[in-house]
Amino acid sequence: MAETTLTGTTVAGAMAEVMAELAGLEDPRVREVNERHGDDHGVNLGKLRAIAKRLKTQQELAYRLWETGDTAARLLAILICRPKAFERDELDVMLRVARTPKVHDWLVSYVVKKSRHCEELRLAWFADPDPVVASAGWSLTAERVTKQPEDLDLPRLLDVIEAEMKDAPDRLQWAMNQCLAHIGIEHAEHRARALAIGERLEVLKDYPTSPGCTSPFAPIWITEMVRRRHA
Repeated sequence: MAETTLTGTTVAGAMAEVMAELAGLEDPRVREVNERHGDDHGVNLGKLRAIAKRLKTQQELAYRLWETGDTAARLLAILICRPKAFERDELDVMLRVARTPKVHDWLVSYVVKKSRHCEELRLAWFADPDPVVASAGWSLTAERVTKQPEDLDLPRLLDVIEAEMKDAPDRLQWAMNQCLAHIGIEHAEHRARALAIGERLEVLKDYPTSPGCTSPFAPIWITEMVRRRHA
């Protein structure tokens, strides 16, 4: 465990104050919107971030908040933790119990990606039989496709996407589609195949997209991002 910045008594007091503050921020309208996306909390994320900014990094408090199992508390824990303080097995367990989409996404984006165990976990999660865990492996792989593609077998990734993405569960399908788009955007030598796979599978083709936003349908996404780079 990382160094403790507060005494046990102080942590307990801080926990009580923070949990009471989160309870006071509970908004039924926010919860209703979040629950449509699978997230069981009613705290405005802007207000949550303001609390995190005030608390700054507090690893011991982050551990205690995470242990509550409460979604808003876990999101706050992610914002105030020290990513490099976690051991590999701790992060693996945390990912496996992070079942709500927002906690899962923030844990991967804000903690795992900054961890010294990131690559080891990417490899372990990539082919995990649990599709939610596997989606984290694919999300980390998509990041590597963009930032550190060395040693990645991109043709093999396209093979797997072509064979499995169409019938993958939603969250895994989304992460695989992200990886497909990133391959097409970042690697011109594989762009034609990425576009062809996207066109044939039609994954997220009819996904509702707000005005001014780019569709997650891979052929549109790839084409638009490439266009912007050459505009």
